[in-house]
Amino acid sequence: MPDTTIAQQWEQQMRDIRARVAQAGGRPGVVPREAARSMDGLAIMQALLEGRFPYAQIAETLDFFLVEVDKGRAVFQGTPQEKHLNPMGTVHGGWYATLLDSAVGCAVQTMLPPGQGYTTAELSVNLVRGARLDGGPLRAIGTVLHCGRQLATAEGKIVDADGKLYAHATTTCLVFEAR
Repeated sequence: MPDTTIAQQWEQQMRDIRARVAQAGGRPGVVPREAARSMDGLAIMQALLEGRFPYAQIAETLDFFLVEVDKGRAVFQGTPQEKHLNPMGTVHGGWYATLLDSAVGCAVQTMLPPGQGYTTAELSVNLVRGARLDGGPLRAIGTVLHCGRQLATAEGKIVDADGKLYAHATTTCLVFEAR
């Protein structure tokens, strides 16, 4: 079982962020087109974290949320639930993959200048430990390795409050002019 002190801090941080986003009118959706063209990626991600822009619908579907963002870094938190299990009773690999894709992709987003967008071109995920339903929150931490004019690469990992590794990933993203 993870260190309850850190796990409790993570859960409190998640409650505080969700409350702030709800108070700001946060809801699922897409970032307004004009903002996507006129703001840099870090400012967009900070607005998401503050609830000024809609967050991705998939965050509601899979019960995870953005909890930290900085230049070249994004952190999402989620706690596996019964609805995330595959027929064999283990957390579905797609849950890990989606959490990691969000973390590494949003880390790339933080590096983009105004008018630039990205999309995942390649995602490689390795699961190294099975998550338990009673194991507490997990965090996906994405970090940019390279961000160029056409390609960006990033790496990510999912860890628990004790720092145990559950999965890791790398991504290549295509960078393009936002329309």
